[in-house]
Amino acid sequence: MSKVKNIVSKLIKDEQGGEVLEYALIAGLIVVAAIAVIGAIGTKVLARWNSLNSSL
Repeated sequence: MSKVKNIVSKLIKDEQGGEVLEYALIAGLIVVAAIAVIGAIGTKVLARWNSLNSSL
């Protein structure tokens, strides 16, 4: 656990680590948004597919 703390403290002190952290946060937010959108749309697509399947 101390290795992780050392790495995190080095990243906090280093300005480049801040930039990497910002990019990681942005990428994480994009992934969370994509999962939310896919989850919301996925149920509608599944319902439509089942409706089409039952009508055939």
